[in-house]
Amino acid sequence: MGIKVGVVGCGSFSKSFIRLFQAHPYVEKVVLCDLDESKLKERGAETGITDFSPSLDRLLETDVDAVALFTQNWLHGPQAKKALKKGKHVYSAVPMGITFEEIKDIVEAVEKTGNIYMMGETSYYYPDVIYCRNRFLEGAFGDTVYTECEYYHDWDHGSYDVMKRRGGANWKQTAGSPPMHYCTHSVSCFVSVTNAYLTKVSCFGFVDKNRDGYDLYGEGKNLWNNSFSNESALFYASDGSIVRVNEFRRIGYPGAVRVSMYGTEGSFENRSSEGSKKGCVWLTKNREETVCLDDLLECAPRYLTDDPAVIRDEKPVNFAKIQPTDQLPDSLKKINSGHFMSHNFLIHEFVHACYYKTMPKNNAWMAARYTIPGIIAHESAVKFGQMLTIPDLGCPKEYR
Repeated sequence: MGIKVGVVGCGSFSKSFIRLFQAHPYVEKVVLCDLDESKLKERGAETGITDFSPSLDRLLETDVDAVALFTQNWLHGPQAKKALKKGKHVYSAVPMGITFEEIKDIVEAVEKTGNIYMMGETSYYYPDVIYCRNRFLEGAFGDTVYTECEYYHDWDHGSYDVMKRRGGANWKQTAGSPPMHYCTHSVSCFVSVTNAYLTKVSCFGFVDKNRDGYDLYGEGKNLWNNSFSNESALFYASDGSIVRVNEFRRIGYPGAVRVSMYGTEGSFENRSSEGSKKGCVWLTKNREETVCLDDLLECAPRYLTDDPAVIRDEKPVNFAKIQPTDQLPDSLKKINSGHFMSHNFLIHEFVHACYYKTMPKNNAWMAARYTIPGIIAHESAVKFGQMLTIPDLGCPKEYR
C-alpha cells in the first residue's frame, strides 16, 4: 500500500508536482483540493484525477496521509500547523512561514506529533549547490570564509501576473511583501552546504521608487507597511564565516538564484544567470588551477543510459550530470520538471520520508534555519541596519 497525498492549491505552480506525485511508485492516490471549483476541474481534466476536496478543512477529515501545500505563501504557516495537528504529514512550498511564531509553532507541532514536515526548497538540489556540498564534505574548501547568495527576480519577469492570481482583487496588499521574507532560495545555499546556521544580521533596504504604476511599496500600501523592493543583508554564521544575501525585486538583471563560496583552501565562483548554470568555476590558491564546470552543472537534454532500446523509445531529460539521478525511481527519471530539475528530487525525498518514516533533508528544523534569518533581516532593515540576533530552533533530536 502506498501513501495518499492531497495537493492543496491547484494553480499553475502545482502542475509540475502533481504529475510527479502521480508517477511515484509509493503514491497510491492523489486528491486535488482548491476553493476554486474551476481550478479543480481544469487540473482534473489535465491529470485524470477525479478525487476532489473543496477545502483544506474537508481534506483533513479524509484518509489522506499527507498534504502538499501550494497555496499563497502567507498561508503556509497556519495551514501546515493545522494539518500537522490533524495527524497529516506536510510538504510545503517556500517559505515555511512569514513570522517567527508561525515557524516555531510548526517545529513544536512536528516534535509533538512525530509527523513529517518538509519544505520544498529547490536550491537544495540545484547543480551548483550539490557541487559545493560535495566539495565541502571532501574538505576542499578548508574553512569557509565568505559566501555570497542571491535571488534576483525583477517584477517585469512575470511577477505582476503571478501576484494578481495569488492575491485576487486586493493583490497589492500582499504583493509588496519584504524581499527577505522570501530568502530561503538564497540562505539554503549556504546552510545546506555547510550545516552551519546564521546567528546575527545587519540588513539595509532600497526604498522603491514606485515607477511601475502600481504603487506597491510604502507606508499603508501593503500588509507590512514595507517600503523596500530590494534588501541586502550581511550575516554572521555559526562556523565563524560571513554570508552576504541579496534579495532584489527591482533590478536590471536577467535573474538568478546562485551561490559563490570562498574558503581558505578552495573557492567556488558562480557567474551564471537566469535559466543556466554556465559560468561556474572551481579555483584554488594555485593560480594555474581553475576548473570550468559548465559540462558538469548545466541542465541540458541527455539520456541517463547507453541502452539503444531505451534511447529509441524515450525522450531525453534535462538533468545535470552532477545530480544524483540514481536516487530516483525510474518513473521520475523520465519526467522533465522545473527549477533545474529539483522538483523530481523534492517529491521523491518527501514521499520516501513518509513511506519509510525517515527524516527528510529539508526537515522542519532546516526549513526554520532557511527562513527565520530573512524575517529578522527585514526587522534590521526597518531599523536602518541595526545588528540583530537570529533565534535558532536547533536541530532534530537524532542530530543533537
